[in-house]
Amino acid sequence: MTSTTLTVRLPSELKDRLGKLAERTRRTKSFLAEEAIAGYVERELEIVAGIERGLDDMKAGRVVPHDEAMTRIRKTIQEAAKTK
Repeated sequence: MTSTTLTVRLPSELKDRLGKLAERTRRTKSFLAEEAIAGYVERELEIVAGIERGLDDMKAGRVVPHDEAMTRIRKTIQEAAKTK
């Protein structure tokens, strides 16, 4: 994998905390920042993909009326409460 450089502005307090974490974990600040950004990007991409799937379903008419959805949700909650 090739890498590239990205400059990011951080509040000084966050940079200091990142430095402390790097020291305590014996990792570099760059490594920790890359891990954090990678995790964030993956989560956000999953959220965006889910929203896009929902919009596609809506456009295709694959929807459930609100009242029916709420009935299903209440039933699921009631059944879950019985198993406790």
